[in-house]
Amino acid sequence: MPEAAVEIRIGDVNKMTITNIISAIGNTSSVYPLILRDCGVEIPSKVYLTYKENKDDKDVAFLATRERILDEYATSAVWLGGIPLVERLVNKFVIEKKGFNPNVNLKLFKESDCQGVDYNIKYFEEKLSKGEISKEAVEEVKSAIADLKKVKSNKGVYEKLLSSKFLAATVIPIALMGFVIPKLIFGLTAKTKAAKRAKAEQKTQLNNAAKFSNPPFTSLKSDVFTPLSLKNSKNPAFTGSFSSIVANFTTYEKMAAIDGGYAVGRVATSRKKNEAVDIGFKMLGMMFLNFVAPKYIEKILDSAANKALNLDVKLDPLMLEDKELLKMISDKTLAENLPSENDGKSLLKFIDENPKALFTKYAAKFEKVSLLKDGTRDPRAFVNIEELAKFKKSIEEFGNKAISVAGKNVDSDVMAKQVQKFAKKAKIVKSLNILTNVGLSSFLLAYCLPKVQYAFREWYTGSKLEPGIVD
Repeated sequence: MPEAAVEIRIGDVNKMTITNIISAIGNTSSVYPLILRDCGVEIPSKVYLTYKENKDDKDVAFLATRERILDEYATSAVWLGGIPLVERLVNKFVIEKKGFNPNVNLKLFKESDCQGVDYNIKYFEEKLSKGEISKEAVEEVKSAIADLKKVKSNKGVYEKLLSSKFLAATVIPIALMGFVIPKLIFGLTAKTKAAKRAKAEQKTQLNNAAKFSNPPFTSLKSDVFTPLSLKNSKNPAFTGSFSSIVANFTTYEKMAAIDGGYAVGRVATSRKKNEAVDIGFKMLGMMFLNFVAPKYIEKILDSAANKALNLDVKLDPLMLEDKELLKMISDKTLAENLPSENDGKSLLKFIDENPKALFTKYAAKFEKVSLLKDGTRDPRAFVNIEELAKFKKSIEEFGNKAISVAGKNVDSDVMAKQVQKFAKKAKIVKSLNILTNVGLSSFLLAYCLPKVQYAFREWYTGSKLEPGIVD
């Protein structure tokens, strides 16, 4: 969502409650579970396992553990903070300086049915002329329309600016994580090893002490393994539809792209062939367990719970404890408080005409739509109609399931109690599923993957020791 988007209060949504925390880490398309797994579980476990795996050689264990600590925490800082920092700087000092608003989504140029650029300009201008926009939002909507017109008249320029932002927000972190940080860490290790060798030689050959003093460190150039050279590579050029796609990647999608570039960088900067193979194996496993596995684990857990316990746990825990939603279900008024159809026009019309509705509020909360300060839909933002329709269907299915379990012919008081009981049970199970997902994926990342990697390393290299450090 753009920074200008409204933060709507829904009960205790914005308070730091256990449910709120579980809700945040339960979104497998957000950065929160990544942060928890990466910093809270994965790094400490990897550091410990690295030391344990190399403890047979005291010197290698020290160097490998130090490399792991420096590498993991430095790359995590860049991975988690690099994208928002670079994007904010590019937005402020490049895109806005050129007179554009970076919140205009290029996907609007591909839509014409209910939210294209021309459609949105005409649609919101008509709403302004009819007085259908609140006084608080009039100037904001006018500004948004002007932003759309500006981009429409200069689409090529704006597209290049957004592509440049994507390039900066991904290439800079990739360069730091995949090339700069490893080289610095490897350099520190090489310098330590050189100093140790010199010291050992001094003890055995005191008469030649001067000859064996610490040599100047020049090992940033790898003479052992150079699978990738960037010297002659051409600057990438984004054109056409690819530019439109990458320009509006979410932070989560950019983090996945960075992880891919990071993997390439780490393999390219490996000191030896064995280290390149070892790191490549690890990075592939990390990307799968970070970005693919959690979504499948979520589906499996939710499906199993629904079948085994006769529940519906697709909704977020925040919604499962919402009294307004539960009242709509027990009063059998849910249908009239949702869009009538699943097509784009019906969904967007409902949101535009019902900015305070529960459906609209939660759609904004879960970033299905982007709203301005008073709840008016942002004309510059693109709405994924398929995802919005899926969200509406999930609410309907939960309501139908709750009524079915409660019994259709019970009186209103019994219905209300049964719906609350059903929702409470669903919330508990959903919360447990989320925690299980995070715990299981963290265990796979922090313990199982390193163990498999070490077994692969020993099979491939014949040694448990770090292949880049051991001589």
